[in-house]
Amino acid sequence: MELIGTIPVRGSRSPRIELMQGDLTAIGPDEGFDVLVVSAFPDDYFPTRTSLIGALFNKGLSVKELAAGKDLDLRTAFSCWLSKDLGAAREIFHFDRILCFEPLVRGEPPAVVGDIFRALTPILAEHADFRSVAMPLVAAGNQGYAAADMLDPLLDAAIHWLERGLPLDVLKIVTLTEQQTNEARALFLQRAAQYAASDSAATVPGKTFDVFISYAHENADDIEIFEQALLRANPLLRIFLDRKTLDVGCAWQPEIFESLDRCRKVVAMFSPDYLASKVCKEEFNIAWVRGREHDEDIIFPIFLHSADLPTYMTYRNYLDCREGDRMKIESAAGRLVESLKRTAHRP
Repeated sequence: MELIGTIPVRGSRSPRIELMQGDLTAIGPDEGFDVLVVSAFPDDYFPTRTSLIGALFNKGLSVKELAAGKDLDLRTAFSCWLSKDLGAAREIFHFDRILCFEPLVRGEPPAVVGDIFRALTPILAEHADFRSVAMPLVAAGNQGYAAADMLDPLLDAAIHWLERGLPLDVLKIVTLTEQQTNEARALFLQRAAQYAASDSAATVPGKTFDVFISYAHENADDIEIFEQALLRANPLLRIFLDRKTLDVGCAWQPEIFESLDRCRKVVAMFSPDYLASKVCKEEFNIAWVRGREHDEDIIFPIFLHSADLPTYMTYRNYLDCREGDRMKIESAAGRLVESLKRTAHRP
């Protein structure tokens, strides 16, 4: 494959994004990677002549068969599913798994392309050996989107998650045709120059908040009980609670992301509404990658109301306060304050 350009992303792992031209079904052993991303219409894996799924099928790998035995189905939350290990086929194709992106489950592809990286958070929690991902310009084939329409939001999402510590070493974006390459080259090189000239927004010195409360607004009454219990235990606690902390009219998403980078603990208030919230899952994932990147125990999980938690949210012990038990919520607040005291010496 031919390397067209590279964006070195700021972060302790020094990850990079590469734009390449070549055939993802014909890579050599020295060009291998861990996960190949493909895109598809929902539940439609027909091997058309012009698609990557079709090219894989012509060489003996059926995405339809892989879909029948998914290893992890994250389509409801993150528009993606992960295949099982390819086994012996890895010696032919030189990657281990397929991550299938089905954007029309949750929205138009340019709007939800960030779901690929949200899906990678729980996947990388289970597979720490995955370090490299390759993908075509997803949804720019049979789904009919122009290369530029997909590349710009794809780069936005990739830089955002890699800066915040998503544990990948390299993301390869691969074009196939000359036309697609020409469309992508100018935009990629422009974004690379802009990024190199910009200031990093990912690493914010200091910790402005002691506690960031990540919750679904449907659970606001329970959160009020928890917040008041925290303040009774320590009136000087600096608490980020979006409906009280954000300025009216502010660009809320950047401020939330920045605050997640500048807090000592993120309290994840699990409930059915929490799992249904894109914002809540985003907050949890950012806290997860930050904790992994800096080897800190940042997430303080509380099970507020019964819900079927995904595996990656249950990798740590949570405090059981179901079903919104007031005494247990207040007790959990006390436990958190004690935890903050124990770590007060840390920078």
